[in-house]
Amino acid sequence: MYDRLTRKDIEKMEREIEHRKLVVRKEALEDVKEARAHGDLSENFEYKAAKKFKNENESRIRYLEKMIKTARIVEDNSSEDEVGLNDRVTVYIEDDDTEEAYKIVTTVRSDALNQMISMESPMGKALMKHRKGDRVYVAVNDKTGYYVQIRDIQKSDDESEEIKRF
Repeated sequence: MYDRLTRKDIEKMEREIEHRKLVVRKEALEDVKEARAHGDLSENFEYKAAKKFKNENESRIRYLEKMIKTARIVEDNSSEDEVGLNDRVTVYIEDDDTEEAYKIVTTVRSDALNQMISMESPMGKALMKHRKGDRVYVAVNDKTGYYVQIRDIQKSDDESEEIKRF
């Protein structure tokens, strides 16, 4: 797995695990007990739904614990005039004659629909450590790619977006 995560990503995951273990787990167990008390389990929809919710919670806890265990910590060590982690970058896409703005984030926080791209995506890899005015080649694969020009870089250390749910 070996996702590259920031310390803040890991802290958020640890808080979610704690909440799921101390609050959600207890609620899920109570729901299962209550639904079980209603009688015949073979036709008891509430029981099946409560068990499913309980299992999903346990699965999410295991997933987060594995992510933390296998994570590689990344730090933003870019200079003030270079594209780095959590920066918002405006690029001019030459082939489309358009401008787009993206926020460079860790893989676990990427959300293309909200213009948050992973530092490991083709665009993210290409932009990292470059400066305003640089013309950068974005390699989609071994044979295909396109050029973008960095128009603006807005520095930020804000990691307020939630970690996406799987």
